[in-house]
Amino acid sequence: MAEKIFTKAELAKFDGKNGNKAYVAIDGAVYDVTNIPQWAEGQHHGHVAGQDLSEAITQAPHKKSVLQKLTVVGKYSAE
Repeated sequence: MAEKIFTKAELAKFDGKNGNKAYVAIDGAVYDVTNIPQWAEGQHHGHVAGQDLSEAITQAPHKKSVLQKLTVVGKYSAE
C-alpha cells in the first residue's frame, strides 16, 4: 500500500474537532495526535492540529523527543 501524502488542504481537515482525527505535520511526516490527552479537541498550548508545526516544535520544551511515541500516518507536501 502506498504511503498517504497529505497536502496542506487535506491536513487541515484533521483538526481534532467534531469527531475528526487530529494530525500534525513535522519535518515532512504526518503524526496522529488524536489520542494524546494534551491534544484534546485538537489544541495543545495554543497550537492547532491540522497544520505543519515544524517550526513550532523547535520552541517546545520537549522539542522532538515526543515524536518517537507517535504514529506516523503519512508524509506532508505543502503544495
